[in-house]
Amino acid sequence: MHIEKNVCDNLIGTMLNLEGKTKDNLKARLDLKDMGIRQELHPKEQPNDKYFIPPACYTMSTPEKDLFLTVLKNMKVPDGYASNISRCVNLKERKLTNLKSHDGHILMQDIFPLALRSSTQKQVLAIVTQLSSFFKALCSKVLDPKELDQLESNVALTLCHMEKIFPPGFFTIMVHLLIHLAAEAKLGGPVHYRWMYPIERYLVRLKEYVRNRAYPEGSIAEGYIADECLTFCSRYLEGVETAFNRPQRNYDIIHNAEEYKFSSGGRFVGKAESTVIHHKLLAQAHRYVLLHSDLISEYRRYRS
Repeated sequence: MHIEKNVCDNLIGTMLNLEGKTKDNLKARLDLKDMGIRQELHPKEQPNDKYFIPPACYTMSTPEKDLFLTVLKNMKVPDGYASNISRCVNLKERKLTNLKSHDGHILMQDIFPLALRSSTQKQVLAIVTQLSSFFKALCSKVLDPKELDQLESNVALTLCHMEKIFPPGFFTIMVHLLIHLAAEAKLGGPVHYRWMYPIERYLVRLKEYVRNRAYPEGSIAEGYIADECLTFCSRYLEGVETAFNRPQRNYDIIHNAEEYKFSSGGRFVGKAESTVIHHKLLAQAHRYVLLHSDLISEYRRYRS
């Protein structure tokens, strides 16, 4: 999970050209000049002792940044699928900050291949799509050893394509570790049983138990015992909302005062609008209910 997060940060910082986070800076361009490769990206010295850095294919222009960040800002996902990624988008400064590890997981696997379609060049999009497919296959619930062999060869080819486009400074140790993830999955099995998401969530819960920072171990032990006692006692309370009878966050009560042919839970979002149904459509709906509704099945035998 941390490798995925660091690769995501490298991509975001480099493509958006974020100060302090981009891997494409003057030093990276001077490295290209020293190695004698990609002459079109070499920095050009100006008369005022400054350098002009030519734009690269992986760096977004201002309209492309606005388009990409607007997609992330207006994105709607199912409840519980991801956190509110729009809170990390700063359209004014064209930044994407304060991303959590799971945000990077969702961005890399599902969102980047779609959000970058109109915001970057084809060769860069192809690399991002290959990385997305690699992480998604690696994080699947069922792993086939033959597919892992194919993933191991594919990620090596993907890294070769990345080396042709991105500067050498982009390839931190976390990016190089991609080549070993498929072999690690062969030895350790599916990643769901090995990653740190549940452990870090539990560590946050333990930190909440700490009241006296001078004695964190004792605070955690006392808080855990108190939580267990309250949980045990709550099983014998009636008429009190506890962790066992608490309704869901999006709990919608279905009122049975009226019967609906197509009943479903939920509530309206936004302002309600009235619609006038055509007489023919109303007659068809009325006839369908009369012929198919179970509520009036016993009255159908009286029809002529």
